[in-house]
Amino acid sequence: MSSPPVAPRSVRVSSLELFFDLVFVFTITQLTDVLAEGHDFQALSRVVVMLLLIWWMYDGYAWLTNAITTDRLRFRLLLVGGMGGFLIIALAAPHAYEGDGVVFGLAYLAVVVLHAGMYARGATLAEMRAILRIAPFNLLAAIIVLAGGALEGDAQTILWALAGVMLWLTPRFTSVEGFVVGVSHFVERHGLVVIVALGESIVVIGVGAEGLKLDAGLVLVALLGLALNAALWWVYFSDETAVEEGFEAAPPERRAQLALTAFGYWHFGILLAVIAIAAGLKKAVGHPYDPLEEWIAIGLALGTALYLFCDLGFRRTFGIPGNRVRAAAGVVSIATVFLGTEVAGVAQVGALAAILTVALVVGGTAGEPPG
Repeated sequence: MSSPPVAPRSVRVSSLELFFDLVFVFTITQLTDVLAEGHDFQALSRVVVMLLLIWWMYDGYAWLTNAITTDRLRFRLLLVGGMGGFLIIALAAPHAYEGDGVVFGLAYLAVVVLHAGMYARGATLAEMRAILRIAPFNLLAAIIVLAGGALEGDAQTILWALAGVMLWLTPRFTSVEGFVVGVSHFVERHGLVVIVALGESIVVIGVGAEGLKLDAGLVLVALLGLALNAALWWVYFSDETAVEEGFEAAPPERRAQLALTAFGYWHFGILLAVIAIAAGLKKAVGHPYDPLEEWIAIGLALGTALYLFCDLGFRRTFGIPGNRVRAAAGVVSIATVFLGTEVAGVAQVGALAAILTVALVVGGTAGEPPG
C-alpha cells in the first residue's frame, strides 16, 4: 500500500481554517450561556463534559488541517461539512441534556466520520496508521454519546462523562506516534483559537449591557472588562516566539506528544477558563455596582486563576521557565471573590485586570524577572 501524494505543508494558517474557526465562536457562546444561566455545579459539570467532547474533535480538525492540504475541492467541501456538524453541536448544546442529546450525538458522529475519512484520503501512510489506532475510539465515543442522548437522565450524564474521559485517555492506550506536526502552523492555529475564544468573551460584555443606559458607570465596567480580556490575551501571546522555538527544538519524534499535552490538555483548561470568565462578565456587566452572586464571583476568580496556571503549564511543556509572579497572580486572583460578593462586580473585574497587568509588567514576558 502506498501513501497518497501529499502537498507540501504550509507554515501559514489558510483562510478556510480561519473560516472554520468561526463556528467555534458560537460554540463558546453556547457553553458560556449554559454556565451563566445554570447557577450551580450541575451546569459546570455539563459544560466540562461537553467541552471535553467538543474540544477533542475540534482540536482533531486542527491536527487534520496540519496534515492535509486545504486547497483541494473535496477537502474544502468535507471541511465545510465538518463545520456544519460543529454548528449543529453548538445549536444543541444549551439543551443537550434536556431533549437535544440525540441531535448532539448525530452531529458528533458525523464530525467523527468526516474527520477519519479526510485523514484516510489525504494524509501520509504513517499518519493514516496513527489515525487508524485512534479512530475506533472516536467512533466508540460518538456511539456512546448518541446512546446517552437517546437514554437521557442519569444514564446520559454517566455515559457522556465516560465518553469524554475515554477520549482524552485514548493516547495512553494507543499513541500519537506517526503524526507529523508542522510547528509554525500548529502554534499559529491554536493561537487563533484562543483569540476566537477571547473575542467571544468581549462580545458577552455587549450582550450583558443590552438594554442598559450607556452612562459613565456602564462605560467604566465595559472598559474594565476589555482590560481584563486584553490582559488575558497578553498573558498568552507574551512569549509566543519562545513557545515556537521550544517546540522547534524538540526532536521530531517527540513533537506529536508535546502537541497533545500542550495544545490538547493545557488548552482545554485555558478554554474552560475563558468560558468561566465570560459567564462571569456577562452577569457582572448587567448590574456592575451591585454585589455579585457567589457563583459569579467564584467563576471570575477561579477562571482567571485557571487560565494563568494552565498557561504556565502550557509553556513548561516546551521548557520555558516558570514565572513565579504569574503563579502568585493566580493565587491572588482567587482572593477577589470577596470583592465581588461584598463590594461590587466592577470592583472584582477591575481588581482582576489590575492583578494581571501588574503580573505582566513585574514578571516580564517569559521566565523570571531580571535581577
